[in-house]
Amino acid sequence: MGMLTRIDHIGIACHDLDTTVEFYRTTYGFEVFHAEVNEEQGVREAMLKINETSDGGASYIQLLQPLTEDSPVGKWLAKNGEGVHHIAFGTADVDAEADAVREKGVRVLYDSPRAGSMGSRITFLHPKDCHGVLTELVTSATDH
Repeated sequence: MGMLTRIDHIGIACHDLDTTVEFYRTTYGFEVFHAEVNEEQGVREAMLKINETSDGGASYIQLLQPLTEDSPVGKWLAKNGEGVHHIAFGTADVDAEADAVREKGVRVLYDSPRAGSMGSRITFLHPKDCHGVLTELVTSATDH
């Protein structure tokens, strides 16, 4: 069995990325470490680095603005309003970790991991199998 080594990020859905980034900057002093548009996920995002971790990875706040109202985050935002969308755990091997979790009866949403932020590989676990929490597993580009 693999191992989850850190909270990689907490994903937060927002209506206006620039305004939300400014809040995190002025309130907490967090700066944008990386920003990108992920067409496949239908989001414009900003990664705000919180700290480095003992395994050489880092922990981030990921701010997500949907590109369209009918994207997954767009639909979620319409239903729930702004707030915590998902939590992501870092692992050195997202493939092995997804398989191990799947064997425990938790639904893994992708057959094989997809492209995430900053060259990472990601998959998601069904929130109904995780006590209501949409959970992401992430292997950073630096982990492999």
